[in-house]
Amino acid sequence: NCEKSTRASGWPMDSAGVGGGLQKPEAPEVMFELLWAGLELDVMGQLHIQDEELASTHPGRRLRLLLQHHVPSDLEGVEQQLRQLQDLRKGPPLSPWDFEHLLLTGLSCVYRLHAANEAEERGRWTQVFTLLAQETLWDLCKGFCPQEQPPVLEPWASILDPLP
Repeated sequence: NCEKSTRASGWPMDSAGVGGGLQKPEAPEVMFELLWAGLELDVMGQLHIQDEELASTHPGRRLRLLLQHHVPSDLEGVEQQLRQLQDLRKGPPLSPWDFEHLLLTGLSCVYRLHAANEAEERGRWTQVFTLLAQETLWDLCKGFCPQEQPPVLEPWASILDPLP
């Protein structure tokens, strides 16, 4: 059951999230345990939890749904998500649900970067990951940083220009 609708922020939500199952992020310690078990990237480009026992739990199934249906699996999808985030910079902080997606998308980029075979593809994944990290800082800094300017990620500052 994978019917999608668009949330107020413009990010997709499947019908399983309507009842609240996906809308409320897992407690950080639960998410940390799931991610600490490790993920693997299959030949189809999907991320899976390596520990089958953890993957079979409710939080594990929820994470699998998020990774399969809410985290972009290609550069174009991540770049589109970045453009949406950049458009939201002047607004309020992201909801916990959207912030969780931002972090999971960054994590997904790291796995895809390591799986990339060509230098050009690795370079693009590196740039996208860096931009996601900067957007994370932007969101965390809302209401706290002087002049609403987050710290710049060094030494990668030269590639932090917004996407075209």
